[in-house]
Amino acid sequence: MRQAGRYLPSYIKIKGTRSVIDISKDPEASSEVVVDAVRFLGVDAGIIFADIMLPLEAMGVEFYIQENLGPIIKNPLRTRSDIDALRTPDIKTDLDFIFEGIDNAIRKLDGLVPLIGFSGAPFTLAAYMIEGGPSRDLERTRVFMHSDPDLWNALMNKLSSMVKLYLQEQIKHNVSAVQLFDSWVGCLSQYDYRKYVFPFTKSIFSHLSGVPKIHFCANSANLIKLFYETGSDVISVDWRLPLNQVWDTCGNNIAVQGNLDPTIAVAGGKVLEMETIRLLEEVSDHRGHIFSLGHGVLKETNPQNLIRVVNMVHNKTRRKK
Repeated sequence: MRQAGRYLPSYIKIKGTRSVIDISKDPEASSEVVVDAVRFLGVDAGIIFADIMLPLEAMGVEFYIQENLGPIIKNPLRTRSDIDALRTPDIKTDLDFIFEGIDNAIRKLDGLVPLIGFSGAPFTLAAYMIEGGPSRDLERTRVFMHSDPDLWNALMNKLSSMVKLYLQEQIKHNVSAVQLFDSWVGCLSQYDYRKYVFPFTKSIFSHLSGVPKIHFCANSANLIKLFYETGSDVISVDWRLPLNQVWDTCGNNIAVQGNLDPTIAVAGGKVLEMETIRLLEEVSDHRGHIFSLGHGVLKETNPQNLIRVVNMVHNKTRRKK
């Protein structure tokens, strides 16, 4: 979860004065960031370096990244004409820098570990486009969704079509798994999720083949059963949800990713060791667990704390193979 970032000295050096978007559009730099993080941390997979907003730029959405806040949309969606104006991107051409970055990263990793691709999910992308930026409760998005379901469906159809093409192209460029981030969908009730989001997420997973599919959602314990029904192979959850609860709800045919609280990785020391061991013991009776933070690495994190976590996980689990 966000292997490369402001906590990592090598990333800071490579990034220099450039923005995250600039690095994402530089295939040499983006691939170097990935490979350096993998080698430094000793993790079992790399994650492509990109921003979930980049495909939206190819659709005509103007945005910038505000430091310590996130993406700010210059032209938020308000009307049908706004949605009609969204372009259908030429994925291969408009986002060629991402696929070149994937090719470079795989070449540089040279079989050391697999590479994971990702995309933002339609709901989370729609929320940014409607709210105009990060929002705590997504009130404007929920009003939009309820006020004009036909318009909402038109937007979600456009976004779903783009995400399918985007992830499928990543698979063609040999990523070993893909992850769909629906970071903000936890604000919805079960009823609203099933009615307004579920069909689109399920359609995306049904469209993809050839690699494992991971579904990440934050703060959404009430939706776990529905996530399972979307057809992903792995459900990735944040630190608020006990991992065993996912298997209890969905059965043992699903793999689970998570979910160390990122603040514990910042705290370090004895609590980091205790919580890592506790999580491993919690899942010891299950197969198909991917140890991960419950969300992205915080910028205050000491990189040595993450190396310590990786080593503890390897020491506790690899001998079982």
